[in-house]
Formats: sequence, C-alpha cells, structure tokens
Amino acid sequence: MTVQRRRAGTVSKEVYETQAAFRYALRQFLRFSETAARGVGLTPQQYQGLLAIQGFPGRDRVRVGELAERLQIHPHSAVGLADRGLAVRARSNADRRHVFIRLTARGIRVLERVSAANRRELRRLRPQLTGLLGRMMRLEGRGSPTASSRTR
Repeated sequence: MTVQRRRAGTVSKEVYETQAAFRYALRQFLRFSETAARGVGLTPQQYQGLLAIQGFPGRDRVRVGELAERLQIHPHSAVGLADRGLAVRARSNADRRHVFIRLTARGIRVLERVSAANRRELRRLRPQLTGLLGRMMRLEGRGSPTASSRTR
C-alpha cells in the first residue's frame, strides 16, 4: 500500500470520498422522503412543515414565525399549511399579536404515514450512515486541516 503525501492544509482523497459517500447516503434518504410525501399528496416542504409543527420542542403548536424559521421561509409562506386542511391557525389568548399553528387530525394522520415510512428507511440506512459518520470523525481525529483549524 502506498502512502499518499499531503501538503499542509490539503485534504486527503479519503476525506473527500467519505464526505461524498455520506452526502450521497443522506441524499438517498431525502429522495425517499420526498417520494413518500408525494405519495400521500404532500410536497416535500409541506411534509417538513407538518413535521416541524408536531416535532416542535415542548409543545404541539408553533407560532408562525417559529415555523418560518424552522423551514427557512418567509412567515407568509408558513401559513399555507392551514389553507390545505392539514393545520389550523389560532390567535394566542395571552397575546393577540401571536398566531399559532397546530395540526388537524387529518394532518396528524398524513404526517404519521410519511414519518413511519421514513423511520423504516432510516433503520435500513442506519449502518451505512453511522459507519460513514464514524469514519469521518476518525479522519478528523487524525489531524485533517479542518480538525487542526478548530483547535487554534
């Protein structure tokens, strides 16, 4: 086996190969998830919105601004879920300036179908993803430029 010499500040081919393989595995999952969402009549962004609402830390409703932040979209775009019967909007009783969005029973049912399929796919991909992530961390620990620049 030949040892490749690297100039200081360069990244080895092995690091690039591992990052590329990890990104490819993530993209496979995202493509699966997008297809699963479309299979129940949702766009991928609508699915992300449902998941962001139901998965919001500590509560099952979110303010419009919080949802927009989670989805990295404008607040006026975030309220579109409520217009499709998947979620409802309600003004806060404590502060009428705040509008909350929560899922309807239909929204929860649709979310569960896609989420269940995604969990199955993640279980299938888990060995590949964890193996690649572990490999990346080991490569970082061997003194790659990225690792050494963080310690300066």
